[in-house]
Amino acid sequence: MIAALAPAGVPNCDIVVTDGRGDRLCAIQVKTRQDKGSDGGWHMGKKHESIQSSNLFYAFVDFGKTLTDHPTCYVVPSAVVADVIKRSHQAWLSAPGKKGQQRKDSDFRRFLPDYEKTGVMIGRGSGWLDQYREEWSVLGNAESIVG
Repeated sequence: MIAALAPAGVPNCDIVVTDGRGDRLCAIQVKTRQDKGSDGGWHMGKKHESIQSSNLFYAFVDFGKTLTDHPTCYVVPSAVVADVIKRSHQAWLSAPGKKGQQRKDSDFRRFLPDYEKTGVMIGRGSGWLDQYREEWSVLGNAESIVG
């Protein structure tokens, strides 16, 4: 695979990837985190609920707690991300807040390795993200751009 930074200003894409012949082209949006928060997740936005393409993938990078920790990367198809972000936010909104109040909607979303840890029950508990750990082969599933 050949990878290059996307030109500045390209929406939804940080890295452009193709195979050696230029037959396949896909885009990667990179999300990073350090092990500082309690939920272990990445910041996302409302727009990520609708960004889907068979040629778009997310690279969720966890840099760990210290500079000597080995980073971990999860390579996830955009359709999976959009579905999980949307369903988890809907479940969070429908549950009462800490004081029993109705939660207020916002553009803020979280992509988590364990939604059940936060009480969001959408079938994405501990370990669900493991299938995407360092799974760069999913880029080969991008649709061919050459007919």
